[in-house]
Amino acid sequence: MTITVGQQLLLVVFVLGFLLLLLFPLHIVSPVAATADLSYPEATEFGVREDLVVMRREEYDEGRILDITHAYHEDMPAGGTEEGLGRFLWLAKSMRNGSLANSSVMKFSVHSGTHVDAPGHLFQHYFDAGFDVDSLDLGVLNGPALLVDVPRDTNITADVMESLHIPRGVRRVLFRTLNTDRKLMWKKEFDASFVGFMKDGAQWLVDNTDIKLVGIDYVSIAAFDDLIPSHVVFLKTREIIIVESLKLDNIKPGIYSLHCLPLRLRGAEGSPVRCILIK
Repeated sequence: MTITVGQQLLLVVFVLGFLLLLLFPLHIVSPVAATADLSYPEATEFGVREDLVVMRREEYDEGRILDITHAYHEDMPAGGTEEGLGRFLWLAKSMRNGSLANSSVMKFSVHSGTHVDAPGHLFQHYFDAGFDVDSLDLGVLNGPALLVDVPRDTNITADVMESLHIPRGVRRVLFRTLNTDRKLMWKKEFDASFVGFMKDGAQWLVDNTDIKLVGIDYVSIAAFDDLIPSHVVFLKTREIIIVESLKLDNIKPGIYSLHCLPLRLRGAEGSPVRCILIK
């Protein structure tokens, strides 16, 4: 039987195709398999890569920017408990378990760590009216601020406020107290002996200064013995923003540029906040 030129070419193509299938199995050239293999470079690696080293800093830009926010962790203090904040972060989806990306979820009180209080925190009618953290004035939360050292043997009373001689016109003041010296924010257990504002000190501030942002170095702006009354004095006018649990270690008293940005949590009476000082 005579084989034409066309038949010869078809035979060559068939043989070549068969050889390619032998050399390159279907699972390699399959479009489905190729899609399934897509992943980030580190997705299949286990253990810590030696060339990846995390650098955690408290200062940036050669010391010009100071982070005064406490990092969240399980053993940071939380109001009214000796157990600390506890577990608050879960890795809901993991690349190690086959997910295309890592994805975490978190759950904790909005008054945990470095945070702000909104008027609805202590006033139900403000809460119902929507005076939440999304209503706070960013102009107050950002601008020149004075860091002062408070006398170490007392809570912040009217006499203490008067002794600080804070000039009129100063709108933001961060109060560093014995709480920083005692490193209370670095201890797991809540300590009710912390320093804070007494009611008369809060009232003196409202009546005799132009301060609209009040920051302090523990979980509450108010001393434990005047916990609610002092908060009420600060929040009732809706003009003063409270920032609590600031990290003021090793920062010199003086004037800085303060920047605090809470999350836009509509309906929430408090929010975690990232606060920095710029020299």
